[in-house]
Amino acid sequence: MNTNNRLLLSAVAFATVAIWGTTFVWTKLLILNGLSPAQIFTIRFVIAYVLMCAFSLVRDRHHRWVSDTPSDELVMAMLGLTGGSLYFLAENEALRFTTATNTSLIVCSCPLFAALVIGMFYKSERYSRTQTAGTLLALAGMAVVVMNGHFVLHLSPLGDALAFGACFSWAVYSLLMKRVMGRYSSMFITRKVFFYGIVTILPYYILEPGWPPLDMLMQPDVATNLLFLGSVASMACYLMWSWCMKGLGAVSCTNFVYFNPLTTIAAAWLILDEQVTIFFLLGSLLIISGMYLLNR
Repeated sequence: MNTNNRLLLSAVAFATVAIWGTTFVWTKLLILNGLSPAQIFTIRFVIAYVLMCAFSLVRDRHHRWVSDTPSDELVMAMLGLTGGSLYFLAENEALRFTTATNTSLIVCSCPLFAALVIGMFYKSERYSRTQTAGTLLALAGMAVVVMNGHFVLHLSPLGDALAFGACFSWAVYSLLMKRVMGRYSSMFITRKVFFYGIVTILPYYILEPGWPPLDMLMQPDVATNLLFLGSVASMACYLMWSWCMKGLGAVSCTNFVYFNPLTTIAAAWLILDEQVTIFFLLGSLLIISGMYLLNR
């Protein structure tokens, strides 16, 4: 891969993570309007799936809808589970039992989990010494940003276990992507992730039944946020992420998740008027330095 292509893929990966970082703000606004995290996830994936189907039909009426083999279709189902319903449920449920700081620290360490899991199966994806140093530097910066000067952690076995479960789920998602992304298009994989994400979230409503009324969903602020989450943060971002994983590799691409807390805090500053502190600036410097070592 030449330098220009790598720079383009890196820019797209950063843009994707930047958009995902803002989703915490939009989700918070939707929760304040009465929607649950599971309802928000379901609606955004339904919107994304409908748009992906329409886009596929317009682009190619003979586009494939089923994987080549049953085993590949099973992998697609696992992608929808690990990168969709299971990841989001574990992350959101963790907040019920532990602090937001604990959850953020654990979930934002997804790149390290992914590197360890993928490195067990692919030697080409294992970290070098320089990349290991970059990872530790980026992790330190992420911790400084998330903790924001309050260096106190409250252990909660169940909540922390759920947050670690979300990390492990995303690592498995990244590992499974390596198996199929060379043989199927990004559009096909992304559409399957949305479909099986919706299918695997349905049993949750047996335990937690309920659906928001139509008049709530039709409120301008609610409808706009849901459309953004479905069309941009889900459809467009998952497509871009699949494309970047093909070009950069699963581990290198996932490393950009370290930027997630930076974009979240920047969005909260612009939209929710939350304050930016010196710890945000220091942590940002550490994360950027770590990412430089990781991608040098």
